[in-house]
Amino acid sequence: MIALDIFADPVCPWCLIGKARLDRALEARPDHPFAIAWHPFQLNPTMPPQGMDRAAYLEAKFGREAAARAYVQVLDAAAEAGITLDLARVTRMPNTTDAHRMIHWAGLEGRQSAMISALMRAYWREGRDIGDAETLADLGAEVGMDRAVVARLLASDADRDTIAARETHARERGIRAVPTFIIADTHVVEGAQPTDLWLQVIDELAGPGA
Repeated sequence: MIALDIFADPVCPWCLIGKARLDRALEARPDHPFAIAWHPFQLNPTMPPQGMDRAAYLEAKFGREAAARAYVQVLDAAAEAGITLDLARVTRMPNTTDAHRMIHWAGLEGRQSAMISALMRAYWREGRDIGDAETLADLGAEVGMDRAVVARLLASDADRDTIAARETHARERGIRAVPTFIIADTHVVEGAQPTDLWLQVIDELAGPGA
C-alpha cells in the first residue's frame, strides 16, 4: 500500500469537492494502492470556541461581493462533482477543533473516512453545527462509534494537544492551505484536483516498474 495523507478541514468547500473528485477515482479503480489517512488543518485556528455567524465571517474575510463570486465557483464545481450543497442552511462557521478530535478518534477505530463524510454531509447538506458537542456525538454514533464514550471525550480536553501539535507540524512542513495531498510522504498535490488526475496517478502507480 502507498500512503495518501490528506490535510483537510470539513468546513472547507474545496476539501469537500476535492474529496468527491478523489472518491470518483477510487470508485473507478477499486484496486487502487492508497492507504488513506486524514490529518487536521484548521482554516480558522483563531475562530472563537462558539464559532460565529457564517455570513458575517465571509463578509469580514472576503468582502460581500468577493464572497458571492467565490461561492458561485464553489456551487459550479460542486455540481460538476455531483455534490448537492444547501448553502442557505449553512449559517454557522464553527471552530473545528472538536471535529478534528472526532476524526482522530474515528481513525483509531478504522472509521476515519466515514467520519469525514458524515461531518461534511452534516455541515454542507444539512446545515448542522459541527462545533456543537451534541451534534458531534450524534455523528459519531451514526458512523458506529460509542456515543456515550464520545460525549465524555468531547467534554474533556482529551487529545486537544495532539491535534494542535499535528497541525503545527503540518504548517512546519510547509502546508498552507487545504486540501493538500501527500503521496508516499514525497509528492505533494495541492487543491481539489480533477478525477482524471487521480486516475492517472493510480494508473501510473500500478504500471510496469511501479
